[in-house]
This record gives sequence, C-alpha cells and structure tokens, in this order.
Amino acid sequence: MPRIPERFIDELLARVDIVEVVERRVPLKKAGREWTACCPFHNERTPSFYVSPVKQFFHCFGCGAHGSAIKFLMDYERLEFPDAVEELAHALGMEVPYEGGGERARDDFGALYAVLDDAARWFQQQLPHSAEALAYCARRGLSEETLQRFRIGWAPAGWDGLQRALGTSAARQHCLEQAGLLASNEQGRRYDRFRERLMIPILDRRGRVIAFGGRIISGANPSREDQNTGAPARAPQQGDGPKYLNSPETALFHKGRELFGLWQVRQANSTLERIVVVEGYLDAIALHQHDLPVAVATLGTATTPEHTELLFRAAADVVFCFDGDRAGRAAAWRALESTLPRLRDGRQAYFLFLPEGEDPDSLVRKEGGAVFAQRLATATPLSDYFFEHLAADVNTTSIDGRARLAERARPLLARLPDGAFRDLMLEALRDRTGVGMRAAPAVRADAPARGGAPARRSLVREAIAALLADPALAQTVSPPWAFASLDKPGVALLIELLDLARARTGARVAALLEHFSGRREADALHKLALMQFPEGYDLRADFLGAIERLTRQAHGERFDALTRQLKQQGLSAEEKTEYQALHALRRQGQA
Repeated sequence: MPRIPERFIDELLARVDIVEVVERRVPLKKAGREWTACCPFHNERTPSFYVSPVKQFFHCFGCGAHGSAIKFLMDYERLEFPDAVEELAHALGMEVPYEGGGERARDDFGALYAVLDDAARWFQQQLPHSAEALAYCARRGLSEETLQRFRIGWAPAGWDGLQRALGTSAARQHCLEQAGLLASNEQGRRYDRFRERLMIPILDRRGRVIAFGGRIISGANPSREDQNTGAPARAPQQGDGPKYLNSPETALFHKGRELFGLWQVRQANSTLERIVVVEGYLDAIALHQHDLPVAVATLGTATTPEHTELLFRAAADVVFCFDGDRAGRAAAWRALESTLPRLRDGRQAYFLFLPEGEDPDSLVRKEGGAVFAQRLATATPLSDYFFEHLAADVNTTSIDGRARLAERARPLLARLPDGAFRDLMLEALRDRTGVGMRAAPAVRADAPARGGAPARRSLVREAIAALLADPALAQTVSPPWAFASLDKPGVALLIELLDLARARTGARVAALLEHFSGRREADALHKLALMQFPEGYDLRADFLGAIERLTRQAHGERFDALTRQLKQQGLSAEEKTEYQALHALRRQGQA
C-alpha cells in the first residue's frame, strides 16, 4: 500500500492553520494567546477545550483529547488518517504524494473504485429480474427504501454475466479480478466469483464500494469442484457454497479493518452517542429499517483491535450484540479482549445477549424497534460481564477461588490504559478477591498549572519540554549521545525526539507530535508540550543545561563501572584510555 511521506505531513502542518480548521466546525473565542470552546468530544458547560495557534495543536483539559489539525479532523469528522490529510491538502490546494506507488497507484485505485461501483449498479439492475430474490427480500421484510439505501442487488446464475457486462477490455477484466469480482481456474480462465446470491455492497468511510458480501437465499449445498478445471463440474445451482461469501482481501479491502454499515450510520446520525455491533449484514440492515440506524456488522471475522478503534472513534459507547448461545458468548469474550486496550476514560462498552434461537434480525422484526431499543438500554456493562465471565466456574467464597479469579483478571486488566476506569477495575478486583495489583510505572508528564512557571521535573522531562517548546534547539547539540547509556525513564524517547527534530528541520511541534500519534508515549509528550514558560525564560540554557547534566551523569556512571572493573579484573588498553579521559573530566567537574 502506498504511504504519505513524513516530509509532506511536515509541510502540510506548517501551512495549515489549526484555528481555521477548528473554527469552521466549532465556535471559538479568543483567550489570551489561545482560543477556547466547549469541547466537541464530550459534554461540558465550562470551556476546557483550547487551540494553540503557536504550537498548532488542540487540547481538552476535561477529557484529554488532543492532537494536530489532522487528528482533529480524524476525531471530529471520523476520518481515517489518509482521508484527513487529503481533506486538509485539498483546502490548501496541495496534492498529496504517495510513496510506493505515487500517481500510478492512485490511478489504479481510482479504476478499482470505478469498477466496484459499476458492479454494484449492475447487481442492483439484476434484482428486479429475479422473482425468487424479490420474494426473499419480502420475506426478510426489506423495504424498497432499505434496498436502495444499502444498494442491495442480485448476482444472477451463469459463469460470466458480470464479466460480459463490465469486462469490455483486457484492462477492465484485470480490474474486475483485482477487485475480487472474478476468480480464475488452474487453466487461467476467469469466471464470476458471485453467482445466484443477494449482493450487499461493503462501503468504506467515504461511501465508496470496496467489496461485497453475497448471501444465498435457499438451503446450502456446497458445490464440488472438478479437479482438472478448478470450476464446479456442473452448472451452478441455487444455494451452492457457504451462506455468506465475502470478497477476498484486495488493495482496498481488509476485512479486519472494515465494518459493514458504518457509512450508513454516519449518514443517519449527525451526532452519535452509541453504536451497536452485530454479527450479520442482514442483522444490521434490519435494525436500521426499524428506526435503529446505529448498527454495524463485522465482516465474517472476530472483532479486531482495529474494529474497536473504529467503533470508539464513531461513538463513546459501544454495545456488542451477540446470540446467547456458546458461539455467541465466545465471540463476545474475544470482542472484550480486543476492547480492553482501547478503553480510555470516556469510552464505555456493553454486551447484550439475545434469547436462545434469536438473532437481531428475527428479534427486531418480532418485537419492534422500540422494544429492541429497551434491550440495548439494559445491556450489561463490560465491567460486570468481565467479572461474571471470569468467575463463572470459580467459588469466590474460598481463598483458592479468589486467588484463581485474581490470577485470571490481572493480566487482562494490565491491558487497560491508565485512567479512572483502570483504577476502578483494579478496585473492583480488590473488593472481590482482596488481591491488589501493582501498576507498572508509566512515563508521565507533570505539567504545571496553565500560565505558571515550569514545575520541578526530571532532567529528561526538562530537556523534552524545552525541545517541544522550541524544536530548533535540537540543532544546538549533535550525536553521539553520551547519555544514551543511562538507565532512566524517557532517555530513549528523548533521543528519538532529538533525532527526529534534527532530521526534520523546521518542523512544527504539531508535526513532531503527529509522529508519535497512536503510541503510548503520545499523551506524555502532549502534556509536556502544554508547558507554559514565563516571559523571558531562557529555554536554550534550560535545554543545554539538562543535556549537559545527563551527559555528566552518564560519564560518572561509566567511570564508576570502570573503577570497579579495574579493582576486580583490570582494564584493556582501550578501557584504560577511556578511564583516563573520564578521570580528567571528573577532575574538571564534568563527570
């Protein structure tokens, strides 16, 4: 897949004005050197959302949301990174370059999008010509409006109907194959992948067709394939193959990263507080038709970490809806495990298990959307389901049982990000078992109150805070970094930031922070970037002083280590030279 080069991201963030980007979507008021508003990412009455034109990033002191103009668009418009970059670039009249493909790659993608859209249109045109498919849609209660909203169509019988309609040239046939619409046998003969199936287009976050899900509409009879041709030995019959057949993974489609119905959900909701995850396409469609346009479906795969991140970008509350049988509960637990690392403060997950023998489609048609909405409102919080599941076969009245529950829970709770929810879950574990959990220390920023003087902090944090206030300071020092040997929290991060700032001369703070987006260090860096230094504060002296003291500490540690080695086993000639040099520095007060 082509990627956007970092040098372009630097240029884009240097030219964009984050105040203009935010103000087009959120009304801002001037507050000193910054702009403020009520946060668009959580409900509040007193403004705690700040936008800095100097540092070109935003930060909410209420919910912790922060980032560059790119991150703001990703969170506010619910865009993927490339789409947010494209939108900002378009507003500035800039063309986004792509490495590993460039213009040609984008042209190829354009051809794939076009042929997939043409295929969706062709399948839609075939639906009225199949009485059996129309009867099936009627049995499932699918209205004409729903058929149009989800662009549902029909793949007729035959091996080459789509190919004859759209494969008008060798290039088009190649695109059809690259888009996953054609398959080939061992002799290289192409044939339509989808035959006699209800066709449901899968759309990306911009509403473009990227794949299809095809559903049989009668009993399944897996077809046998002729070993010589690789194609079925008889004419295709209604019900051949699995119930659902998805497009294979392509350059545009990765099932572990996509959710069916997400585009329709966003179109139906200007603001979205809750999103519901179901297992089947028709389950999601049925909920939309019954006035619950908040449902999405996974694409024939377990809920992945990528899915959960997409879900929480769309809404703060996610309800996982599964069948109440053994398979449904197994799928629910896998979803919980994928969700834990994404449960930052403000995000909540719930689990709804349906009665035996029911799925969302059958149940919502039976009892109506209003009753189903009540079920969603009483879904089990993740915290309750977590402990109920782990304690299902444990006697928590005994010491052994409580110890077993604690051992099961602790590695899972370790996946939770730092915050109030993690603290409360650990407290709940202690209440149930009497066993606590020592959280691993994290590198955290200790930013002072806004407008105050810099707080006392470690030398590493002092150097990072100064560097984030003025990235040009990185040009005042050069490698090799003598302090790299120090066993101190944050040393590796400081070195990475120094190398980054030196390599990307002129990059703004927002561009440097964007480099760390999605990493665990991002929050700590952003808090340090919020540091407010008094008027006339000598950042250069602060930065160089911190680097010098770190270097002196490293020299001192190395000198002590060589001294111990000299007494125990002696030094090599090279080590003696190093020892003498460090001894000289020590006498000068530099080690």
